[in-house]
Amino acid sequence: MTIKKILVANRGEIALRIMRTAREMGIQTVAIYSEADRNALHVRYADEAVCVGPPPSAESYLRADVIIDVCRNLQVDAIHPGYGFLSENANFARQVREAGLIFIGPSPESIDVMGSKLAAKAAVAGYNIPMVPGTPSAITDRTEAKAISAKIGYPILIKASAGGGGKGMRVVEQEADFDEQMDRAVSEAQSAFGDGSVFIEKYVTSPRHVEIQVLGDQHGNIIHLFERECSVQRRHQKVVEEAPSAILTPEIREAMGRAAVDVARACGYYGAGTVEFIVNDKLDFYFLEMNTRLQVEHPVTEQITGVDLVKQMIYIAEGKPLTIKQEDLQIKGHAVEVRVYAEDPANNFLPDVGTLDTYVRPQGNGVRVDDGFEQGMAIPIYYDPMIAKLITYGDSREEAIQKMIRAIDEYEISGVQTTLPFCRFVMEHDAFRSGQFDTGFVSRYFTPDKLTPTPDTHERELAAVLSAWLLETAKPKPNGATVTAARQSKWKANRL
Repeated sequence: MTIKKILVANRGEIALRIMRTAREMGIQTVAIYSEADRNALHVRYADEAVCVGPPPSAESYLRADVIIDVCRNLQVDAIHPGYGFLSENANFARQVREAGLIFIGPSPESIDVMGSKLAAKAAVAGYNIPMVPGTPSAITDRTEAKAISAKIGYPILIKASAGGGGKGMRVVEQEADFDEQMDRAVSEAQSAFGDGSVFIEKYVTSPRHVEIQVLGDQHGNIIHLFERECSVQRRHQKVVEEAPSAILTPEIREAMGRAAVDVARACGYYGAGTVEFIVNDKLDFYFLEMNTRLQVEHPVTEQITGVDLVKQMIYIAEGKPLTIKQEDLQIKGHAVEVRVYAEDPANNFLPDVGTLDTYVRPQGNGVRVDDGFEQGMAIPIYYDPMIAKLITYGDSREEAIQKMIRAIDEYEISGVQTTLPFCRFVMEHDAFRSGQFDTGFVSRYFTPDKLTPTPDTHERELAAVLSAWLLETAKPKPNGATVTAARQSKWKANRL
């Protein structure tokens, strides 16, 4: 079937990103929006737009019944869920299918299997995929669980089966702490996911988070599009991503790619998906989970492969076979992405929503900005506070990093605190530049004072600015013209 009209069941930058590819393919788009997003860019960009409810996501973007009714009323062929919201909701995918619509994503069955970490482990068990030592099923007997923990050795990690984003996850350093941390993990898992099932894994020290992008069609063809390094995280959530990883050898890359394809094959996967691995300091890798959707960090993969992942998702949903073969793919250059959040890195990355008094995007060769905002717009308190994804591309890792530093300096945002200064700190840090870092980067290297100039530096910068101003004002102005200070990044200006 040829898709002629797509409803994007999402908002902000990912909705815009999907709509732009759809427009290039000659496909009409329908936006949905809450009352808080009435003036959002994705609403204005779409061919049609429908308000689906009040600001809270439970009353708007998560209303599957309302969304499907909109599709019926507007003769929509397919729904693209983006990421977040309903993207990994198997029941929603079933409802879409039962309504005679196309879900641009995997089957509900695949989402079900990979939505449970324990079910995912069971599904891939026959494929000889490296797994972290631990319990094969949910813990029902604490005495037995303690015995297993002693056998695999502390520290261990208690994880929620239905978990994500670090919720329901506890590190246990010694047996004396087992019961307390178990109670906390179960309680948090039940509260966050409505499922208190937890299991145990050996805690991998100095872990790196490396994921593999996969694409599968409905004819059994599955390929991988190499890896993304996602180890710089705060609160178990990614802030900086890059492709390829700075540490993988060609042999390890090939082995991880094969493992990722096998994981996808284990659940009959089609569409775009990501297989996540933990990599230890010896470069041993272990299967972690599979995300059955498009990832926030997908642009870095697009940059190094030249493949439009959204376009491929649409082709796959139409039932077309993949035209890309594994041997056709190769890594070209290097890409880095930083997530620009309305958060205050000097205050434990707490959200800092407000109005974008100033908002000027960086530009130039090798710079891509995926966003959904413009100057004067407010960051709603109801949703994730991400403002944009800033991506840079270069022939080498060093070039991509230098472009990122330049782009961060050119990004002008005022009215809210952002993660831009933290991202610049990462780009300049020796551990990141050398590639020798892991998921403990933030806790090991970052403190708020790293974003504040020392008194001497502050005085030098202030003196330089004042001296330059005095020199300019002392000069005679030809024809009465005035001289103005050069524009600079807003967050950088705040340091003066």
